[in-house]
Amino acid sequence: MTGAYLLDLPGLVPYGEAWALQRSLAGAVSQRAIPDTVILLEHEPVVTLGRRTDEAELHLPEGIDVEVVETNRGGKSTYHGPGQLVCYPILDLNRHGRDLKKYVRDLEEAVIRTLASFSLEGTRYDGLTGVWLPPSGRAGPRKIASIGVHASRWVTTHGYALNVDLDPEPFTRWITACGLEDAEFTSMDAELDRQVTVDEVRPAAAAAIAEVFGLELAALPAEDGAGLWPQPVHERLAAH
Repeated sequence: MTGAYLLDLPGLVPYGEAWALQRSLAGAVSQRAIPDTVILLEHEPVVTLGRRTDEAELHLPEGIDVEVVETNRGGKSTYHGPGQLVCYPILDLNRHGRDLKKYVRDLEEAVIRTLASFSLEGTRYDGLTGVWLPPSGRAGPRKIASIGVHASRWVTTHGYALNVDLDPEPFTRWITACGLEDAEFTSMDAELDRQVTVDEVRPAAAAAIAEVFGLELAALPAEDGAGLWPQPVHERLAAH
């Protein structure tokens, strides 16, 4: 097991604030100033565009108040919002094998183990990044988690987004999520037929990613975070 930090952010975090935090932490991890660091959070509503996004994927209804942000991650378009657990692992892949494809598979495995903690069977499909629930009864495969990553000098940013208790309508009505024309999207609460909160899922998500990557997670100390956290993050943590 390798020591690592966990930054569990409260509230709804604007995308720009989280992206500034990722860049700052990635620089520190790259310089070995801090160990690997895992961020867990919920975003305010935002559509993010990966490097392979096609303009035809966007069909936002008139009057929808949602931020649209271009990113440097792989993949196409996706949606983040309240009720979705987002995990941004800032990992030095020099410590975990210099293999981005394996890294993505490992993120999928972390999601699958998180779902298993709630008696949900996550699965993969060849050629499709992310985690799905297999056909059940009249329902076909349903996507429950999206993955998009970036690495610079083998230090990762971005990560996965797991639908916990959000309405999946934006994935099909606002965008053609992940470029998948006929995909169905779902959430944990819909599959379990009970209320599930992001806060309920956070511990299982942290435990799963620690297990998959061999990390021993501890809270990021304030003294190590000083100078790394953008001011809005500092204020958010101080108020929590």
